[in-house]
Amino acid sequence: MAWLEVFRTAARLGSFTAAGDRLGWTQSAVSRQIASLEGELGVVLFDRLPRGVGLTEHGRTLLPHAEALLERFDGTRRDLASLTGLSAGRLRLGAFDSANAALVPAALAAFRGAHPAIAPTLTEGLSGDLLELLADGSIDLALVTAYPEHPYDTERFELHRLVDDPVLVAVPRTHRLARRRRLRLAELAEEPWIAASRRPEATLLAACVRSGFQPRVEYEVAGWTAKLGLVAAGLGITLIPSLAARAARPDLALVPLHPDDTPVRHVHTAVRRGHHPAPAVTAFLPFLRAAAHG
Repeated sequence: MAWLEVFRTAARLGSFTAAGDRLGWTQSAVSRQIASLEGELGVVLFDRLPRGVGLTEHGRTLLPHAEALLERFDGTRRDLASLTGLSAGRLRLGAFDSANAALVPAALAAFRGAHPAIAPTLTEGLSGDLLELLADGSIDLALVTAYPEHPYDTERFELHRLVDDPVLVAVPRTHRLARRRRLRLAELAEEPWIAASRRPEATLLAACVRSGFQPRVEYEVAGWTAKLGLVAAGLGITLIPSLAARAARPDLALVPLHPDDTPVRHVHTAVRRGHHPAPAVTAFLPFLRAAAHG
């Protein structure tokens, strides 16, 4: 491209000396660049005249192609600069459901305010599924959660711990335990429960099994809106991650558990190991951290 820029400048000015002055090169350096281009193409591009230079037939044929290539290259550089400057680009984010209750919306709103030219997309799913989407390049950044005893694959993914997400008990405001500062899970052994599955080992209710009792799951629903609606109606209680609790309704009481009974999930950001993240991903991470700790 440097050869073509020198060629175009010399063609426009009709002089190697003038081209050198324009480009900040010596006349001999311009002459060497033109000679190298002629050697590469196997043709003579300029007639060397007593006063300046003139294009040969080959030179006149090359000139519009050189101008088109240089314009295309300038456009490419502008596009790349737009990505770096966040005046263009994309952010494809994946996150698990409770992160989408308040954390992710707060981060996305602040990010869009600062970088309105970037239009993020959001995919919701289970953490394991999001990592597979990340692995095949369908998303650029995943927000995932795991318990310490079940770590993720750090050979394929680069994970950074964002925040800890302790679990709370959600009960109706009228519940007999709603005003307690802290609860032991064993105190809830006789309560009806609401969970995503009747197999507690596959849900947050695995903590109940570890505390020595099998919870009686009265209603099996997956979404947090439905779970909390059933709790508010007095039909049972549930365990809720702190992230989802940010969007809890006012007719519920959220009671912390004793530290010995509290499941704590670790929330991580994940990108593909060995891949350079897009500029929009790098720019979004501080907004995500601010929302997580704000």
